[in-house]
Amino acid sequence: MNMKLVGGAALGLATMLVLSSCGSSTPETGGGDTAAGGGQVTLKMVAADYGDGPGKPNSGQKFWEGVVKEFEAANPTIKVDVQVINWNDIDKQVATMIQNGQVPDILQTGDYSGFVADQLLYKVDEVLSPEVSGDMLQKFADYGKVDGTAYGIPFVSSARALFYNKELFSKAGIAEPPKTWDELKAAAKKLKDSGVSQPFGLPLGQEEAQAESFLWMLGNGGGYKDAGGKWAINSPQNVETFTYLKGMVAEGLTTPNPGTKDRKTVWEDFGAGKVGMVNGGPMSIPIFDAAGLKDYGVAPIPGKAGPLDTTLGVMDWIMAFNKNGHAAEIKKFFDFFYTGTAAQKISDTYKLLPVTNGGIEKLSGDEKLKPFLDGLPNASFYPFQDPKWADLNPAIKQTIGGAVTEDPAKVLGDLQKTAEAS
Repeated sequence: MNMKLVGGAALGLATMLVLSSCGSSTPETGGGDTAAGGGQVTLKMVAADYGDGPGKPNSGQKFWEGVVKEFEAANPTIKVDVQVINWNDIDKQVATMIQNGQVPDILQTGDYSGFVADQLLYKVDEVLSPEVSGDMLQKFADYGKVDGTAYGIPFVSSARALFYNKELFSKAGIAEPPKTWDELKAAAKKLKDSGVSQPFGLPLGQEEAQAESFLWMLGNGGGYKDAGGKWAINSPQNVETFTYLKGMVAEGLTTPNPGTKDRKTVWEDFGAGKVGMVNGGPMSIPIFDAAGLKDYGVAPIPGKAGPLDTTLGVMDWIMAFNKNGHAAEIKKFFDFFYTGTAAQKISDTYKLLPVTNGGIEKLSGDEKLKPFLDGLPNASFYPFQDPKWADLNPAIKQTIGGAVTEDPAKVLGDLQKTAEAS
């Protein structure tokens, strides 16, 4: 999932984020929300685009317009003005809007924690009914809490696994997907020798470098934090991980210049038969299907010594801002989204996973999604609850790709300094 962020301590996510609307209207300053003619409230909503952009059949603008149309029909005194922004821009854009006093009522994006420090958000129990809260996957909902209080509402989720091209594997004489890094490297060499231009797809560009990096860290017992909760980006395990990847890149066994490649580009290359293996999620499947690729397998992600016993669980969030005083209207919208058809539609449209027990139950018979649904209970997550993640996440996206072409210890050490900065 595209998860994308910013932030800072005092103005947290708020001062680094701007709104460039993909919709047809411009946000008004502050709380200008009561429509002329009596009693009508307009909620300002900003959302990330899970589709291919404006004008595309699966655009986020089209999705939300459909949801809003149904909601407004059921709630004629509430209007919702939705503005959809692509993932590459949303993190950099929301803060300027907030800094200028143009605070939305609802924001759907990749993080919430930076706004908590600025006291900009409603508590979840102020804008979500107990029935909906009670149906949330508990592990996911717990990640929406800061100091024991919930501010972020899980919106959609995803897990990751290894996709491999069965036809390319067969031509290269590879009998089964790799389970260890040694096996992965051996398979990549066979793929290269058989003419595959990208044996392993390695997207470390700014779209989602933090996700790909985390998967590799997990494979060596590493991560962004250690078991005690301290930042450990430049741990020996992580340095070893990126040293391994640097060797793979140097031998031509990965995507060329991985620090400049976004995941969507690499997934499209996999769908086109140019990539032998790639880490991906359920949201990758529509891209592969659109390219006509059918003969692929899904397996656990290889780790240094064996397959990962966990995977990256990604959550995007929806949250409510308290400036305009619209808690009651926001609550109606949130309850409508989670209890009606909208949450199911977003899973169907973008192959993302639900965050409610009821939603998971509805998808339990989908064989394509089963490996990812099975991975959710034991998933590992970004350190969302630490407000510093709002600053660190964009820094990771911008620089960690350099760790596979430059000195891994220095690149990770610089990120460690960012994490530890007060």
